[in-house]
Amino acid sequence: MRDTGEVDTELGDFLRTRRARLQPEEVGLASYGARRVPGLRREELAQLAGVSVTYYTRLEQGQSQNASDDVLDAIARALRLNDDETAHLRNLARPAKRKRRQTSRPETARPSTRQLILAMDGVAVVAMDRRSDVLAWNTLGHQLLGSHYDVNSPYSVGTRPNLTRMLFLDSHTRELYARWDDEAKRSIASLRLVAGRHPDDRHLAELIGELSMKSTEFAALWSRHPVLNCTFGVKYFHHPVVGQIELAFEVVQMPDDSAHRILMYSAEPGTPSEAALRLLGASTQQTASEKAPQDS
Repeated sequence: MRDTGEVDTELGDFLRTRRARLQPEEVGLASYGARRVPGLRREELAQLAGVSVTYYTRLEQGQSQNASDDVLDAIARALRLNDDETAHLRNLARPAKRKRRQTSRPETARPSTRQLILAMDGVAVVAMDRRSDVLAWNTLGHQLLGSHYDVNSPYSVGTRPNLTRMLFLDSHTRELYARWDDEAKRSIASLRLVAGRHPDDRHLAELIGELSMKSTEFAALWSRHPVLNCTFGVKYFHHPVVGQIELAFEVVQMPDDSAHRILMYSAEPGTPSEAALRLLGASTQQTASEKAPQDS
């Protein structure tokens, strides 16, 4: 049940989920009376943050977009937010001045980026945009994540894979991840950060809407408003060709304003996973068709 007069906003949803996970006794407050909803009440959080209940309520309902850094930091401390959650709070509380939506050209990876990715050996590499649309991949990247797609599919908007859509709607991809639940949570937490940074991205909103309609698991996880900048870690695969494989991953942001990212998977030297990755690379010979076509 929501508070009376509740207004649906991304900021409000985020703050409510974070209030719900804290109990008064955890933050040194006495709890009085029955609670209709779990967690801290608005007045309790306002007290902890040192702001008025009226001000906090307006902020949570999206009626104030001029909150200072000091106020947002105080709320973040009261809610015990981590660094990623605090950054997300600022993005939602003070959205960038909205620009008039214009028809944008399809995203493409630079030819030099494609060339670099194809030249990388022993590492599975994928270039993607902020929505996790695949813009390019090397042989290992294709074989690891999307061998059931045509190798050239990233180079056409109509056939381009999307890693998040694949994760929730593609049965082959679902079977690929040995710890699918962990991967799903990580994917949504990262997508939440991106959505907070780009609230006017129509294509991103359409992707979120599509997944919310077609996947009850996505909708349930999305409603919890997880937030995490997932730039490194370990993933566990059950690959149909080489079996169990454990790979470290790193995500590198391109040093421009494109918001393109490079996702790289590698195996620890001398491990069975390294042998499996080598076998996967050797299972498919490179051909001329693996080279990206020139932009028209």
